[in-house]
Amino acid sequence: MSVIARRVRATPERGASDAWQFIVDLIAPNEGEARTELLSIEGIGSSIISTESPKDSPIIVRGKGPRLQIYCLYDDEAVAGDEANESALAQCPTEENWVMSLPADAEDVAWIKDALSKKSKRLSVREKTESFDDGEDSPKQDSTKAAINTEAFLRP
Repeated sequence: MSVIARRVRATPERGASDAWQFIVDLIAPNEGEARTELLSIEGIGSSIISTESPKDSPIIVRGKGPRLQIYCLYDDEAVAGDEANESALAQCPTEENWVMSLPADAEDVAWIKDALSKKSKRLSVREKTESFDDGEDSPKQDSTKAAINTEAFLRP
């Protein structure tokens, strides 16, 4: 599976709600259901950004095209912008069937999960130390692969 990443400048360059708005504009630039869903959780998205959860654990969008990982930059990195990558995406990941996983501090997961369940079935939350499993990463077992005979291989 191919993966692309974007690094968005957050605080103090942008406030948390402005950073969330930038992310929404990046992944759902056109009016529609996806944009409406993402804008409906502005408070949750802003809260996650303000806790700096997406600093080391990405917001993940899985939809059309490659998996998208969105990180936020904070403090001097946000101001300098040297590590930022805010360029437009080649494909809109929310045009078709898509899901988003938000990273959060362990103590926030329960309330965020409850709040998201009232807004959308596409949006989920995970503890920021957990990885996102959408079933795409697990290697497929291929019974047609040839086995290597190590004895024959190591013979002089």
